[in-house]
Amino acid sequence: MPLSDEEARLLAQLEQSLAAEDPEFASTLRGSKLIAHNRRVAAICVVGFLAGIAMLLGGAVSKMTWVGALGFVAMVAAAYFFVRAWRRGISGAQEPSGPAASSPKGSGSFVERMEERWQRRQDDGI
Repeated sequence: MPLSDEEARLLAQLEQSLAAEDPEFASTLRGSKLIAHNRRVAAICVVGFLAGIAMLLGGAVSKMTWVGALGFVAMVAAAYFFVRAWRRGISGAQEPSGPAASSPKGSGSFVERMEERWQRRQDDGI
């Protein structure tokens, strides 16, 4: 059973008042800082990967093997950190950690999470 219009409106008001009173806490709840950090890391990794390709090709053309090997290592490192940032969540669809991790799907807005919790309570009969 979805939330009524009144309940959804009240939850939206709660979310807005929380964001107005303590924007840093609200952004932490939303995970926006973590997402922004992961996006920044991913962008740096893309640039690092492209620089690694340039070094690899430059080392091959100039017959300096150590430059090509260094470029290859840079490419592997950039790919590793990109995948790590991707798994931690670039788009915001990430699994929560801690006590809230028991829900099957942790993504969504505050209102959607509250609707999901309400639905679980109704199903459990609490």
